[in-house]
Amino acid sequence: MSYVLAKSQNDDIHNAGECGGAVTSIFKYLLDEGLVDGVLAIKPGDDIYDGVPTFITDSDDLIGAAGSYHCAPTMVGNIIQKYLYDKKVAVTVKPCDMRSIDELIKRYKIKKENIYTIGLNCGGTVSPITGRKMIELYYDVDPDDVESEEIDKGQFIIELKDGTEKGVKIHDLEMEGYGRRNNCQRCDVKIPRNANIACGNWGSQDGWTFIEINDEKGQELIDGAKNAGILETKSPADPAVEGRLKVEGIMKKMASKVQSVKYPLVSEMDEWNRCIGCYACRDICPICWCCENCELNKDYFTLEENSSPDPLAFQGVRLSHMSFSCVDCGQCDDVCPMDIPVSLIFDKLQKKYYERTGYVAGVSDDVKPPLYSPEKTEL
Repeated sequence: MSYVLAKSQNDDIHNAGECGGAVTSIFKYLLDEGLVDGVLAIKPGDDIYDGVPTFITDSDDLIGAAGSYHCAPTMVGNIIQKYLYDKKVAVTVKPCDMRSIDELIKRYKIKKENIYTIGLNCGGTVSPITGRKMIELYYDVDPDDVESEEIDKGQFIIELKDGTEKGVKIHDLEMEGYGRRNNCQRCDVKIPRNANIACGNWGSQDGWTFIEINDEKGQELIDGAKNAGILETKSPADPAVEGRLKVEGIMKKMASKVQSVKYPLVSEMDEWNRCIGCYACRDICPICWCCENCELNKDYFTLEENSSPDPLAFQGVRLSHMSFSCVDCGQCDDVCPMDIPVSLIFDKLQKKYYERTGYVAGVSDDVKPPLYSPEKTEL
């Protein structure tokens, strides 16, 4: 592991980027050198709250995806394994994105040699609908007047089109049911160290991106973009490194507090009894990749013709799979029509599995969880 500060040598990219345009410049290098078939990134749709995954094959189009979007979706692992399996792809990943990719690599659904993962430090994401309501209520501005937003120093900060900024403490927003998504509040993986590089503004100087280089492939990315003349780098000072680690520590402490408060407040049986067996949580899950051949589709799970299986049977089967596989991306919560905190229940089991085995899905270096390891022991 090593650290660099980096910024784009391209003025347009530097100005459009969130903190110096380093990530966009690395993508440009990969496309221009023919090292990837395309870049999977996020671009704004109808507005800045509408983050849309887009596959970019021409480096001239990268500028439209520059910047950060805290209302971004979390299904990039799904997209790669379903539609880009045979492509060489570079992709931006939040920690939960990287965890899902890591687990899909273990399941042979993504080819590790085909992808470059550009990690983004993440303090959390906000639901697009929640984001707009929150800005109307707590910032007293028209959500359409917001030019950009960021999470920094414990605040959710918006910048208006006239250049002014407004910030509200994340804690205050979340106490009122706004702010970050529930899974983001309890997430304790803030830097995606399984990615080739992890980038962000924690510890960086104005106009520069702080990059943690996590493996040989990541070093090749930085060296290649620098040698191509599109990236400038320098070593960060010790206080910058310490500052970055301090921010990460604060975010983890916030997550720990949320876990201690919210975990005891959910009764699994009461929650599952509301399930209508719609399969939305299964279908959106990046780890449940075998939907077409899912055992839950078999006749012996249905009570009568054209009916769904008993909700407890459905959730019981998923729970047996997800207790060691859940990456806490929260997508199941997003799509559940009955507002069941599915990811919270899975994450509770994941924590118990960690206590017994030390394994964390998408984080641990083990090729497979202990349950499937040739070296497994009685737990």
